[in-house]
Amino acid sequence: MGHTQQGAPVTNAPASGPARTGSVFFSFAPWIIFGFVAGPSTWEYAALAALAAAVVLSGRDMLQGRFYLLDMAGIVFFAVLSVLALALDRHELIWLETYAQVLSSAVVAVVALGSLAVDPFTAQYARRSVPREHWDSPVFVHVNRVLTTAWGAVFLLMTLSTWLAIRIPAGSDWFNWVVPVVLLVWAVKFTERFPERYKRRAA
Repeated sequence: MGHTQQGAPVTNAPASGPARTGSVFFSFAPWIIFGFVAGPSTWEYAALAALAAAVVLSGRDMLQGRFYLLDMAGIVFFAVLSVLALALDRHELIWLETYAQVLSSAVVAVVALGSLAVDPFTAQYARRSVPREHWDSPVFVHVNRVLTTAWGAVFLLMTLSTWLAIRIPAGSDWFNWVVPVVLLVWAVKFTERFPERYKRRAA
C-alpha cells in the first residue's frame, strides 16, 4: 500500500474504481473466454486461446513492470492446462474435460477472495487512476474490498452454477450460459456504479 494521509476526510478520497481504466475487465477476459468456450471436446483449444489472450492483454503491463495478480494467475493456470493437454493421454484427462469450467471459476473465486487477506486485487487497477495519497483512505480501501468481494462471490456462484450443469443435464443451458451471463453483467454494472454511489453516501 502507498504512503498516505491517514487522517484525510472521507469525502476527499476519489471514488475512482477499476472500471475507470478498464484494465480489470481485460484481466477477466481470458477466464471468460475459457468459461464459455471450454467443453468436453474443446477445453484444450479454450485453454490455449485463454493463455494467448492472457499473455497478449497483460503483455504491455508486464513490459512496464506491472504485474497484476489476476493476470499472473491466468497465465499460470492456462499454461498448466495446456501442458496437461499435451502431456497426458485423453483417458487421463476425463476429469478435466468434465470439470474444466468449474475449476476455472473456482480458481478465480479463490484468487479474488484470497486477495482480501493481503491486498484486494481490484485495488491494483484502481491505483492507476487514484493519486497515491488516497490509497489508504477509508473510501478507497472500502470500495476495493467491496468490489473484490463482489467479483469473488460472482465467480463462486459461477462455480456452483457450472457444477450444477454437470449434475443436472436438463438445465445445462441455464447453468452454463444464462446464469453466468447474468452474474457477469451484474458484476460489470456494479463495478461501474458502486464507487461513486458509495462516495456520495459517505459524504
